[in-house]
Amino acid sequence: MDRPSGTRFPLYVHITTLFFVMLLAIGGLLAWLSYARSAEIIEEAVQDVFTRIVRETTNQLEGIVAPAQTALSLQAEQRVVRARNLKDRLDSLGFYARALESTPSATSVYAGYDDGDFFLVRKLDDPETIRVLQAPPGAAYAVQSVERGDANTIGEFLFFDNELRPLGRDARDTYAHYDPRERDWYKQASGAAGVVRTDPYVFFTTNHVGITLARRSIDPHAIVGIDIRLETVAELLKQQKFTPGTQLVIFDAQHRVIAADQIERVVQTDRSGERPQLVQLESFGSPALAHLGKTVAADSTPHPKALHIDGRDWHAAAVRLPGSDARPLYLALAVPDDELLAHARELRNELLFATAIVMLLAIPLTLVVARAVAGPLRRLVAEADAIRHFDFTRPIVVSSLVQEVDDLAATMQGMKRTIRRFLDISSAIAAEDNFERLLPRLLNEVIDAAQASSGALYLADASGSHLTAAAIHHNGETAVPSDATGRPLEALPTLLQSALNAPGAGVIAGAVSNDELHGIGLDSATFSEAARTALAVPLFNRKLQRVGAMLLFGAAGADDAKRSFIGALSGTAAIALETRELVQAQKALFEAFIKLIASAIDAKSPYTGGHCARVPELTKMLARAACAADSGPFKDFALSDEAWEAVHVAAWLHDCGKVTTPEYVVDKATKLETIYDRIHEIRTRFEVLKRDAEIAALRRMLNGESPDAVHADLTRELAGIDADFAFVASCNEGGEFMAPEHLARLKRIAERTWLRTLDDRIGISHEERERKAVTPAEPLPARETVLADKPEHAIARGAAEHIGTDNPWGFRLDTPALRYNRGELYNLSIGRGTLTAEDRHKINDHIVQTIIMLSQLPFPKHLQQVPEIAGGHHEKMDGTGYPKRLTGSEMSPLARMMAIADIFEALTAIDRPYKKGKTLSEAIAIMARMRDEQHIDAELFALFLRSGVYRDYAQRFMQPQYVDAVDIACILGAH
Repeated sequence: MDRPSGTRFPLYVHITTLFFVMLLAIGGLLAWLSYARSAEIIEEAVQDVFTRIVRETTNQLEGIVAPAQTALSLQAEQRVVRARNLKDRLDSLGFYARALESTPSATSVYAGYDDGDFFLVRKLDDPETIRVLQAPPGAAYAVQSVERGDANTIGEFLFFDNELRPLGRDARDTYAHYDPRERDWYKQASGAAGVVRTDPYVFFTTNHVGITLARRSIDPHAIVGIDIRLETVAELLKQQKFTPGTQLVIFDAQHRVIAADQIERVVQTDRSGERPQLVQLESFGSPALAHLGKTVAADSTPHPKALHIDGRDWHAAAVRLPGSDARPLYLALAVPDDELLAHARELRNELLFATAIVMLLAIPLTLVVARAVAGPLRRLVAEADAIRHFDFTRPIVVSSLVQEVDDLAATMQGMKRTIRRFLDISSAIAAEDNFERLLPRLLNEVIDAAQASSGALYLADASGSHLTAAAIHHNGETAVPSDATGRPLEALPTLLQSALNAPGAGVIAGAVSNDELHGIGLDSATFSEAARTALAVPLFNRKLQRVGAMLLFGAAGADDAKRSFIGALSGTAAIALETRELVQAQKALFEAFIKLIASAIDAKSPYTGGHCARVPELTKMLARAACAADSGPFKDFALSDEAWEAVHVAAWLHDCGKVTTPEYVVDKATKLETIYDRIHEIRTRFEVLKRDAEIAALRRMLNGESPDAVHADLTRELAGIDADFAFVASCNEGGEFMAPEHLARLKRIAERTWLRTLDDRIGISHEERERKAVTPAEPLPARETVLADKPEHAIARGAAEHIGTDNPWGFRLDTPALRYNRGELYNLSIGRGTLTAEDRHKINDHIVQTIIMLSQLPFPKHLQQVPEIAGGHHEKMDGTGYPKRLTGSEMSPLARMMAIADIFEALTAIDRPYKKGKTLSEAIAIMARMRDEQHIDAELFALFLRSGVYRDYAQRFMQPQYVDAVDIACILGAH
């Protein structure tokens, strides 16, 4: 336990001081009476000053709000509330100007309409507002307008001089997004019968602190409002300071400061550094005021109290201001004592100094006597310090003329022995990390400490109502009962029930009957009369919940001291049990969590279901084969329990980065497929070509050409269009190879054009609109090719997606310039399969994300290798893999095992959209080629085959028709 703060003095100093206590008391009493009376007078004056400040502040607030309420009531009946356009609303500009002039505290008046329109008149009376609004020279008023029409919304700023002559008119597109119906003042006034007042806040435009008054108008479609600034209150507070260090603030129920004697500290920006907001009282920079925010008086009468904060004394008070019942406001005032009580303290110090001079003259006389008395105690302090440092090697030998000092020495010697025994037992319990072995050992240690002959340890279930025998010691042997059935509390011995039902009773001594012994599975015939005397030791956790209990039989000489020791030891035992159970529960939770992630990844795509579950099984099968090898390169390979846990976690999380991979990329079944297959767009363009051909043919016939000739030409053209589309559609399906002549034909087809008459830049997402903005829009009608690689098809890679060569994970990647290239001709020209280089990089990126995600997890020491094991299954032995291009020598054996497991599972899976499942022999043959090309570890692949792991896996997870014979000797002999 930490020592209390403050200065400590030796005993002889205290004894010396005792002789002079009366002198010190008299001098101190005189100083105190003088100081206290002076302070009392000053504090009474402070009470009066505080009361005056509260009264004047209240009057000031009322003087600010009352004119504004009058102006608001008049505004509610103006014709502007019925106006439905800006022109009509400007007819009321004169009224608004007069309302602002008659209400000095008001900054703006406005009306919000239920169709989303908004009309505001702002007084331009300070340079900051003029700058923010970008007002022209001479502007005295600004009108902010939002008009919502069927097609668009118009946001405008209009500026007028003192004579209300227009000076300028600006369209503000950003202001068009302002909707008064979403503002708090509008919502509050809509549901209220009278005037509502918002909480104080920072005005967005001017950064002034103020409030908003709002009410419904005579027209049910409009809400009127007025903004009021509170700077004048801050000026009043500054005038009320009666010492230089006096601090005054006004704050609301949310502890936001709305006015202070230091007004510049009231407003701060948010975390982004952009949005101004009111500073919290706790962040205002005054610890005294922050403390006051927690204890605000319920009435309006201040009651100053003394505070000691951060080494400084204060007199402070915080009260609720009268007339602020709906939205209460509070005034806080703090005065430093060193300024308030300066004169009183000076007088007190003079008296104390005089008393100290007298005391110093008498001190040396008593020091010698006091030292002789304190010597033995100093030696006991040294012995106690040895105990604090766990030094139990020497006995305590101290002799003193004072009886109490001798008694203390004997007690400390007994304490020393008890602590040593307690620590030995606690260390023995803590050293056992196996929960099953812990229980018998725990029982044996307690039996030994209690000098008992027999005992039983019970564990409670989650509800604490049933107990199960976990270990029984009898006749010198400790056994774990085979019957793990929980017994209700009522079926246990009465002695044990009494201990468990009284958490504060501690260890209870008593007798156990023959029937009760038989009920708990012990033979009563083997117990003597003395052995039936038992100690019931309840085990409670830190929340006083039942963890278990112990019965100790035949504890010799169980006096109060021994029962207290066993009770303390039971606390350690309970904590040990609780800790082990918590560790097991956390491991079970972590296990469920990683399987949940793997299941979510498998469920994300219907084509990879079960992959994250099968790879761990195959990895562990191969690891077990390596551990079982008694010859070859893996004869010395072995894994501890902790290493097995690392393999298990890494295998289950090896593809956790797939949560970031879009399904439409993983499951891309055709070349043009994204979220949908864009072949349908191209089909529509070919349909347009066919309609255009038919229209052209009809026009030729109207112009007098031979219908037969025109029909023949049309038939040939339509057949050509159908053939071209059929070819494009076949290219979209993907394949093993794209011949050069096919690419050439695809490019010829792409030169066909069609006429677009509609704007392709409307009705699209903001992101696509930005991509299209790279090139100017073509005038309509626009002629376009049926297949195109447009600039908007190129989706740029963000700066955050670029991983440099100096990255902390060691990635060595060839990153395409684009995130996605959705060019139609580009995708249809894919030589093999359906994936572009960008698509394949996105798929491969899952292992990058896996490593990054796992590297950020705070794994314990024995799981530190998880990211390396999980992140290496796409590396190759020759260093051409990804994402780090590691060679086999740079990878751990477990990472190389997982690479084999991942490949074999992928080859034999039958649920992929882009391939058929391989037979067992085909998969092994492919992996043999990968071995020869130094893509997988040759020695592990040989172990994979010789141990029969491939066959065991096939029998468990592959369908029978895919399991065929494999010539292992031929495959191994070929290498």
